[in-house]
Amino acid sequence: MTASPDNFGLTFGDWMQATQSQVEGQLDQFLPSADSVPHKLHAAMRYALLGGGKRVRPLLVRAAGELFDADADTLARAACALEMIHVYSLVHDDMPCMDDDALRRGKPTVHIAYDEATALLVGDALQSQAFMLLAEGAAIPPARQMAMLRLLAQASGSAGMCGGQAIDLDSVGLPLSLQQLEQMHQLKTGALLRAAVVLGALAGKDVTPDELAALNAYARAVGLAFQVVDDVLDATADSATLGKTAGKDAAANKPTYVSILGLEPSKALAEQLRCDAHAALAPFGDKARRLREMADLVVQRKA
Repeated sequence: MTASPDNFGLTFGDWMQATQSQVEGQLDQFLPSADSVPHKLHAAMRYALLGGGKRVRPLLVRAAGELFDADADTLARAACALEMIHVYSLVHDDMPCMDDDALRRGKPTVHIAYDEATALLVGDALQSQAFMLLAEGAAIPPARQMAMLRLLAQASGSAGMCGGQAIDLDSVGLPLSLQQLEQMHQLKTGALLRAAVVLGALAGKDVTPDELAALNAYARAVGLAFQVVDDVLDATADSATLGKTAGKDAAANKPTYVSILGLEPSKALAEQLRCDAHAALAPFGDKARRLREMADLVVQRKA
């Protein structure tokens, strides 16, 4: 069992860049080669997953893993599995039957670059690849590995991301309360972000109830902040900056934090959630520095 290195000697920017580069190489390694059959599907999987994205979820996995001196191989598998789930959701979300978008991460979406059937299969295959990747690791006790698989499944399904997307689709044009909007995004966005934090921790140890409560409070704040900032950016940034079509939420008459609260109150809410995330990490002291910096990144990002 090899512990993940302590990277506090790096600035946050250098740590983030090094982690993103490492994750990119690991994703390349964990994906099937485009030279293997079926060639088109494997090429499309690689097109969707590689060469783009902020890798926020892998960064959270790594930050939480460093807090608990996690096993390096387990951490890599957890980070890449979660990113595969996230990207599968984006591929399906961009399809005409859902959000119908032509741009993702600054390039044509998978159903545009390939075709709709291939995009559907890319999402299915990435989901399967994620669970296979996490299940093949052997560096931690089997009971904890099973807990990680269960967490990833729950965060991905109807009680998590898929459930949130279903509510999102059903809410177009409807007036939602702030509480209903929060519930939707705790599932759609928050579930995978919480999974990132807890998976990173479980790669290192069996977390205590108090530790889990603190991590959950942190993840809840970061998950909501991520969506609030997304809504702010959708209303204020351009497509070139975002790498996806700007203004789609308003054009589709979707309820957002900006449409319910207004722009400036939404920015204030994001800042309050950043402070809440910092406060939740108090029991861990300075060792949670990377998680605090990740909360800052989520709120202060420009794209």
